[in-house]
Amino acid sequence: MNTFAPHRPLKLGTRNSPLAMAQAEEARGALMAAHPGLVVELVPVLASGDKVLDRPLAELGGKALWTKELDLWLLGGEIDLAVHSLKDVETLRPAEITIAAVLPREDVRDVLVGAASLADLPPGSRIGTSAPRRAAQALHLRPDCRVVGIRGNVQTRLAKLAAGEADVTLLAMAGLNRLGRSDVGTPLDPLAWLPAPGQGAIAIECRTGDQPVRDLLAAIDHDPSHLAVRAERALLAALGGNCHSPVAVLSTWQGGLLMLEAALFSPDGADKVAAAHSFLPGDTTAPAQLAARLLAGASAAIAMHFDPPDGI
Repeated sequence: MNTFAPHRPLKLGTRNSPLAMAQAEEARGALMAAHPGLVVELVPVLASGDKVLDRPLAELGGKALWTKELDLWLLGGEIDLAVHSLKDVETLRPAEITIAAVLPREDVRDVLVGAASLADLPPGSRIGTSAPRRAAQALHLRPDCRVVGIRGNVQTRLAKLAAGEADVTLLAMAGLNRLGRSDVGTPLDPLAWLPAPGQGAIAIECRTGDQPVRDLLAAIDHDPSHLAVRAERALLAALGGNCHSPVAVLSTWQGGLLMLEAALFSPDGADKVAAAHSFLPGDTTAPAQLAARLLAGASAAIAMHFDPPDGI
């Protein structure tokens, strides 16, 4: 297996979609700024999730479709590290792979494209999304509307909207900002429309045992962002959530405390349970405590989509 040495370029693996490449350039820029003279080579891969766009992600194998090719390259030594949108990374990762850095988090909000607000939609409007969280939140707020499946990168989804496949769609503000498309759509209030766990965060992974690369990445790790997304992912793990589970969470810093506000939904949006918890960021038990409160208050229609580990 290759181990990084300063005399050769650092190989950074990435999906080859426009947004993924923009995120990889951001990661490369941060590394080269922190380590003058370092050469970082981008190594793009076509991920399985980018190959099939006519079915929901959950039907195809879940979030692993975004990571498995890069995981194989990383573990095989063909790349030294991999960059991901953190919301697309499975909660449970191989022990041989470590999230060694999280860049400063972007805007976590979702954007509604095609209307000024959900309230403005006529009854029966088609809301285009394949994300269980977005679908459930939309139907919770507008049960008179219906959800139609739309997948693909930002440009693909905008094209499908323009072609009339849906009346509105939902995109991440962070992705639009990174693509220079911040003029698209209307940002939704994150307190009324909670984002996805990990939304807006770029994660950089490396081999757990590759200490030289971990040392390089430590210089660009943004501690407040990393602590927040680590708590969000710990909440997901304690809930036993998967790509079918409609779960949303917002992290905010309040003084020295981290506040998690979370909600679980039934897929049809009819049922919702919400709770919040503030804690010191070093309190590793707090996300599990919040998960237990949510599951204790969840209806059967919600709970059936979560499989918490024993003891939660």
